[in-house]
Amino acid sequence: MQVPVMAEMFANGQSPDVLFWVGCSGSFDQRAQKITKAFATILNKVGVNYAILGKEEMCTGDPVRRAGNEFMFQMMAYQNIQILNNYGIKKIVTACPHCFNTLKNEYPDLGGNYEVIHHATFLQQLIDEGKIKMQEGGVYKGKKITYHDSCYLGRANNIYEAPRKVLEALDAELVEMKRCRSKGLCCGAGGAQMFKEEEKGDTRINIERTNEALETGASVVASACPFCNTMLTDGVKNKEKENEVVVLDIAELVAMSI
Repeated sequence: MQVPVMAEMFANGQSPDVLFWVGCSGSFDQRAQKITKAFATILNKVGVNYAILGKEEMCTGDPVRRAGNEFMFQMMAYQNIQILNNYGIKKIVTACPHCFNTLKNEYPDLGGNYEVIHHATFLQQLIDEGKIKMQEGGVYKGKKITYHDSCYLGRANNIYEAPRKVLEALDAELVEMKRCRSKGLCCGAGGAQMFKEEEKGDTRINIERTNEALETGASVVASACPFCNTMLTDGVKNKEKENEVVVLDIAELVAMSI
């Protein structure tokens, strides 16, 4: 894939309209790399003038701050802010709610002020502007899709409508889980839980959430967060339903439908 890198653009005296912040999951996790590719494919097709930082991008520091290492978080954040400010970046889009929340709400305290958009909102804007056109009788027409609200997108930043509007554009039937929107249940990965052993209990959170998704009878579980995607995919495998139910990011669903 041809993905423009910020350093090369800058060397040629060009600047992108938007910086695509890929994030650690989107860069290194094999499953999440597919989400990154799908989103980059959409950006290329639509003709958005964008770039990524590539090797200059560090982790935003979200997991270390949640795990309690404030010193490490600030070191990472300052390094990122310095790079972003040197390039004069104004607008950032990311497919990870954790990166989104940290860049949008926590970087301004350290001198990083940017317009930060989550890819759900960005995709909705492109659909509303008529830049993304879905195929007639698309792949997901009439299929049952349930959407899982990411904590950092939903409760932390009040973004509930954008991902649902994107799914509605697919002509699919959106079926809600019992716990959704502001009452949604966490997938079990947030707050740096993704990287630690769980405490003793009766049920793993991702299994409980997967059960709620399967109860809707949907054949597609849509998410807008790489962490949620991992947890729900594990849950579906645990229930041995991977032949009947797929877990896909909204960017993947859009990329397959245009």
